[in-house]
Amino acid sequence: MNALFIIMAAILLLGPLIAIHEFGHYIVARKLGVKVLVYSIGFGPTLLKWTSKKSGIQYQLSALPLGGYVKMLDEREGNVAEEDLPKAFNRQSPWKRIAIVAAGPLINLAFAVVLFWILFLPTQEQLNTRVGKVLPNTPAASVQMQVGDKITAVDGNETKTWEKLNFALVNRVGETGSIEIQADRAGQIQTFKLPIQDFLKNQNQSALESLGFTPYRPHIPAIATKLSADGAAIRQGMKQGDQILAIDGVKVKDWFDVVQIIQASPEKLLKIDVLRQNQRMQLQIMPQAQRDNMGNVSGVLGVQSIPGKINIPADYKQTIQYNPAEAFGMAVDKTGQISSMILNSIVKMVRGLIGLDNLSGPITIAKVAGQSAEMGWQTFISFMALMSVSLGILNLLPIPMLDGGHLIYYFIELIRGKPVSEQIQLVGLKVGMVLLGSMMLLALFNDFMRL
Repeated sequence: MNALFIIMAAILLLGPLIAIHEFGHYIVARKLGVKVLVYSIGFGPTLLKWTSKKSGIQYQLSALPLGGYVKMLDEREGNVAEEDLPKAFNRQSPWKRIAIVAAGPLINLAFAVVLFWILFLPTQEQLNTRVGKVLPNTPAASVQMQVGDKITAVDGNETKTWEKLNFALVNRVGETGSIEIQADRAGQIQTFKLPIQDFLKNQNQSALESLGFTPYRPHIPAIATKLSADGAAIRQGMKQGDQILAIDGVKVKDWFDVVQIIQASPEKLLKIDVLRQNQRMQLQIMPQAQRDNMGNVSGVLGVQSIPGKINIPADYKQTIQYNPAEAFGMAVDKTGQISSMILNSIVKMVRGLIGLDNLSGPITIAKVAGQSAEMGWQTFISFMALMSVSLGILNLLPIPMLDGGHLIYYFIELIRGKPVSEQIQLVGLKVGMVLLGSMMLLALFNDFMRL
């Protein structure tokens, strides 16, 4: 994946989200009689601009696609002709200004609902929430969860899919105590309380692996069927068709065991026993270190095991199909879940339960956009929906300079009957600039550290 592809994917992701956010402000302002002067996508040098002969509005595309703005007629920003005073933003009632400012974030949330609705419409074949493996010496093993238990709820929240189950677990990040899991075991509902300590705060594991259970995984033989030309495996003696028997004396049952050990062993010399043409031999191979988008380092051999047809037992499969109305309800529910998760994460970050290294900036977003585009349109649309929710929620935060900060001022004006003084707004602007500037610098620092 080259840099140009990543940049194009990022523009394809962020461009529509920014455009629709600013369109929310733009269309509501025009509907409420406020004169719009400029509708801009991006900041910095203007690449393209034109002026509507009918409305006089200047539309423009700028070089930095990391934001945009809608400039409205406002006495605080310049002289306004007397006949245009009723069209000035600052002359509107608080309720009209609230509607104009809130329209940007709200249309992002609505756009996310539409994207998720599109994703929920096709019939989906997927694994159900039946446990495929219980890892030893984990919370799941300590409470005697078993292979075949079908998880039905987490902390009282129904979990029909692994995605919903993961959302429920992510909401507990950074916490200490216990997670309540309900599972169907041969028609009987079992309740398990899995102990957690600073859940996922300083771990590179997934939520499921941390608790100690995973979905069903089909048996894939540990046979090297494809080798990367520049990978560690081929350079250090492995050949196509080698069957991996053990790594550092630990027997491996299938390909998933191999992947688990390799990923946990970056830059570590491993003794790998293989069976080649009915002869057992030992290779010494050092997995290369690979850093993911969040800065986590894992080992890579440059070898794949490509299975033939995979048969999944009927007990572990389910068909998910929604009609348009049901799909819309699911889309609204998912948008609400993600919104709640984002707000919960922000609160936990402020409380110190989640590390600030979880903040991501434009570099990480661009890399994930590129990866999701490579994986197909559904993955890309799903990531776009997630980013649309994030953009909507973050803009509603009560921080001066953001839409949420302006909304606070207008609601105070409604209560007091007069606007917040310009001096207080100026102080708020400076505080907002410091907060947002600090967050952006920290996010960029995290991005560079992950590189």
